[in-house]
Amino acid sequence: MNKTVKVISWSLYDFANTIFSMNIVSMYFALWVVVDKSSKDIYYSIALSVSTFFIVILMPLFGVISDKYKRRMPFLIFTIICCAIFTGLIGVFDNLMIGLLFFGFAHFFYHTSLVFYDAMIPQIAGSENRIGKISGYGTAFGYIGAILGLLMVKPFVNTSGRAGAFIPTAVLFFTFSLPLIFLIKDVEKQKILFSEFKGKLKSAIKELIGLSREITAHKPIFIFLLANFLYSDATNTTIVFISIYANKVIGFNNLELTKFLILCAVSAIIFSFFWGAITDKIGAKKSLLLVLLGWCAGLLIAILSFGKTIFYVVGIISGASLSGIWVCTRALLVKITPPEKLGKFFGLYGLTDKLSTIIGPLIWGLVVFIFEPLGLIKYRIAIFVLLGFITAGFFILRKVQYGQN
Repeated sequence: MNKTVKVISWSLYDFANTIFSMNIVSMYFALWVVVDKSSKDIYYSIALSVSTFFIVILMPLFGVISDKYKRRMPFLIFTIICCAIFTGLIGVFDNLMIGLLFFGFAHFFYHTSLVFYDAMIPQIAGSENRIGKISGYGTAFGYIGAILGLLMVKPFVNTSGRAGAFIPTAVLFFTFSLPLIFLIKDVEKQKILFSEFKGKLKSAIKELIGLSREITAHKPIFIFLLANFLYSDATNTTIVFISIYANKVIGFNNLELTKFLILCAVSAIIFSFFWGAITDKIGAKKSLLLVLLGWCAGLLIAILSFGKTIFYVVGIISGASLSGIWVCTRALLVKITPPEKLGKFFGLYGLTDKLSTIIGPLIWGLVVFIFEPLGLIKYRIAIFVLLGFITAGFFILRKVQYGQN
């Protein structure tokens, strides 16, 4: 297959899954729960955290099984289909609890798919020197998807309210996944025999039991995973609650919020190419440290923002920094991971990332709940706590040592 077609087909899944992330996780579902259904932040936090709890348990296992079969695509296709189905089902019912349940399933399969998708980067890149660039392409496609996803769903929202976004988002997510499904094939063609699955599963569980010793043997990975857990607490929580913060604290209406998120996405697109190039030039670690400094600046401005104009600056910085997280983190993990263990360690990366998705939103929800008597100041305090997580992750990441830092 032509290399360009392969890269575009792979990158289009970043396009597809960011439509889901933007429309469901960051925008419409969060506001549907908190505003339309008059629920509290903590209920959304709990739904997100329970879903992520199961991701945390199963994601490393999926990574190991993927390595054992030396296959990514069958597992990736299954998770894509399930995510699309459950996303669409949210729009069938206008009930808070049922919506939270289906959201939990959709969120689970969305994040599980990324284990298999991310582990394909070396196959798509073809050369270690192109990993940062290819990761940057995927991230850029993703944020183009975020913009177009918002715009394509907006007519349905104007007609039916926020609940009108769910079924169209499911359709768009699945449609833009089709090039990946039909055009990308696993390099190795080992058959997945269900008669052997039980033995593979037992072997994978045994391997995971001894994982603590293996992580200790790969000190750079251990330090990286710890840092990733800390800074992901902040970044993942920001993704989830940015629309609520902008709506309640800054006073953005739906139109202003859409403009804000599009601005974030445009910034992310532009900087995706920058981070891809700079990662290949100065190294993934140094690039990621710069990204985290950007996050610190963005969160600090968000805490001090009292007007809508200055908050748009937060959008520019957040978009640039968010794209950097995706580009640089994936590239750094590939650099410090033995090639034969990519699936396993991407599973572990997913584990720490998803642990942060349990703890971060719960901390946000608890902070907002505890400081309820302070009014809107409670949200600024919650952002300040996230800033602390980013700072801790920055200093731990500095200790990661490998060939090219």
